[in-house]
Amino acid sequence: MVRLPADPGQGRGAAVLTRRGALQLHVSGVVQGVGFRPFVYRLARRHALGGWVRNEAGEVQIVVEGAPGELEAFAGALVREAPPLARIARIEREPREPEGLTEFVIAESADEPDRRQPVPPDVALCEACAAELADPANRRYRYPFITCTDCGPRFTVIARLPYDRERTTMRVFTQCPVCEAEYRTPGDRRYHSETNSCPACGPSLWLERGDGSVLARGGAALHAAARILDQGGIVAIRGFGGFHLACDATSESAVVRLRLRKGREAKPFAVMVGSLEEATTLAELGEREAGLLAGQERPIVLLRARSPGPLAPSVAPGLDTVGLMLPATPLHLLLAGEVRRPLVMTSGNRSEEPIAIGNEEARARLGGIADAFLLHDREILSRCDDSVLRLAAGGPVFLRRARGYAPLPLRLPVPSPVPLLAVGPHLKNTFTLVHGDTAFVSPHVGDLESRESLEHFRGMLEVYQRLFKVRPEAVVHDRHPGYLSTRLARELGLETVLAVQHHHAHIAAVLAEHGVAGPAIGVAYDGTGYGDDGAVWGAEILLADVRGFRRLAHLRYAPLPGGDLAARRPWRAALGYLALDRSARSAFALAFAPVAPAELALAERQIAAGVNAPLASSMGRLFDAAAAVLGIRHQCGYEGQAAMELEALAGRRIAAELAFGIESGPDGQWVVDPLPVLARLGYLRQQGRDPADLAADFHASVAWLTQRLVRRAAEATGVSTVALGGGVFQNARLLTSVVNRLSGEGFRVLVPRALSPNDGAISYGQAAIGAALLSGGR
Repeated sequence: MVRLPADPGQGRGAAVLTRRGALQLHVSGVVQGVGFRPFVYRLARRHALGGWVRNEAGEVQIVVEGAPGELEAFAGALVREAPPLARIARIEREPREPEGLTEFVIAESADEPDRRQPVPPDVALCEACAAELADPANRRYRYPFITCTDCGPRFTVIARLPYDRERTTMRVFTQCPVCEAEYRTPGDRRYHSETNSCPACGPSLWLERGDGSVLARGGAALHAAARILDQGGIVAIRGFGGFHLACDATSESAVVRLRLRKGREAKPFAVMVGSLEEATTLAELGEREAGLLAGQERPIVLLRARSPGPLAPSVAPGLDTVGLMLPATPLHLLLAGEVRRPLVMTSGNRSEEPIAIGNEEARARLGGIADAFLLHDREILSRCDDSVLRLAAGGPVFLRRARGYAPLPLRLPVPSPVPLLAVGPHLKNTFTLVHGDTAFVSPHVGDLESRESLEHFRGMLEVYQRLFKVRPEAVVHDRHPGYLSTRLARELGLETVLAVQHHHAHIAAVLAEHGVAGPAIGVAYDGTGYGDDGAVWGAEILLADVRGFRRLAHLRYAPLPGGDLAARRPWRAALGYLALDRSARSAFALAFAPVAPAELALAERQIAAGVNAPLASSMGRLFDAAAAVLGIRHQCGYEGQAAMELEALAGRRIAAELAFGIESGPDGQWVVDPLPVLARLGYLRQQGRDPADLAADFHASVAWLTQRLVRRAAEATGVSTVALGGGVFQNARLLTSVVNRLSGEGFRVLVPRALSPNDGAISYGQAAIGAALLSGGR
């Protein structure tokens, strides 16, 4: 390691003392803008060490000198006691000769303009700030924008790096003398807290009507907003990364009104509660669930709802779960204290649009939804929705990765030789920027089905390129020629453009997050993806690594009459399977009972003529078909509704397994026939069997099928590592059953933990494949 100057600041002693040692440390990761230097300063003083600390080129550089035992204690505490927002990736440590350093100082930063560094995510109010917020004697009592180096907004307010106040949206707020003193004092919790402010110098809060007239300001605005919510009104609230729409979660009329105005027919709403104690009255809450809820990321956590409970039926219709969250911002915490009841807290947008972030934007886009707007003047630069998780198979599983987690980087098992962009899929879009082995995955962008979503994608990409100083020289996209993301990739005009198969990307994402290049047996279960043979894939067993794959097994192809419409009309998926063998029609009677004869006849003609009825191997559509055959769901208000209700119905019931047919296809692949299972479900239901028992049987049958296919694949290939990917594995019952079965047979099972199993991970998988191919080909 290059030797550093002995002392870039002050405090050099006159003589080298006996029995002293010295260490030089380089700390990399998320260590800037998180209070790391003042933490090191306090730690060094605690251990009576001399030396210095400074930011340098995206890292933190430390020199410490003192008693050998204190040096070792310091080095251990550096990791063990790191600030809450820090993410230490690596510490390089080297002994050096002591030079008589007796004082410890924070030295001036040494910045390299082209150096990339991670950006901390926005995180929730810390305990120290929460205590100040509730203390009438504190000057920040009930101040909605209280923050320190351990909490508050980061990613959503940063314009560019390095992270200094003048490069954030806080630059317009000049600190008062008291705040300035805190900011300049190394031992203070707010030393270099770039979002530091107080009621005398910081952002302001107000409540206004839909017509723009101001109802109240400051603390009175919170009181007035609470009264509107108490009376059944809807309030748009400006948070960290955008707006929420809130209403009383115990009022059926308020929730229904919000659904009608927002255009959200049935998709479940998240609910915010003020404390863990309140959460226990609404849902089953174990220690791990409580830890997720109360963590600094403050995600929405999917929990099993208590029944009966106080929540309005329309909060999560047809489901046995509810998404709960604790307040992430001081503003939300204060509002929860005013209302003292559960609040729906859903994204501030109309369905299919990105979340609103600006006051003017919210007035224009949410004016027909909200009765009032709780606004502030701290601008938001980057949209960032709430993260959503659930516990399954022994750990957390993302349903959406955004606030609290993004934009923390992930690693790739094979570094890319050139800067790379992976543009992701069409639905649940994210993109990934790559430099070397570092992958910066965007927060949830959403479905690329509107002009607003496209603008959101481009805007977020511009933010990422600016923050992380990555200008891509190659781009990776999905093989589907009709995806808007594919068009975006081609419009970039880059010389290197790679197309990646959708389900290969699902498996590669799981391999990459676990640092595995492969090979592995990949189980890719989702709705639809463009297959290499031009058909729709979605129930695939692959032998895969990060460079390529071979298809080993899949569901028997069945037509999907209406194409994408089948995802919203589960009976259409059932009709496609029935077309494989008309003799089973009587078993499917419940699937078509509520369907208009003319619509059913049209779908049958589509199948017969092969018009808008693509052939599909899809586990997602199989779940839809099962829901239709059991008479559970014939029409969906949102993607995955039938499957979610099927899982909810199965609950914790003990299940029996029904057998799928498996045969060898002409190309040597195993082909699975689901018709025997669907027909058996239909006959048993008509004989009076409880649909909840049959829903449980269906889950057990899919898990049994997966176990059998993986076992066959392992025998054929000698591979014992299994990667599970695809949106169907958001199903906690299925995921847990598959993991338990395969682990019980000795397989190493890789489960998505860093990203969602769904299409939100596709861009990361694309990036892993693209990097591997560019680094040396197949």
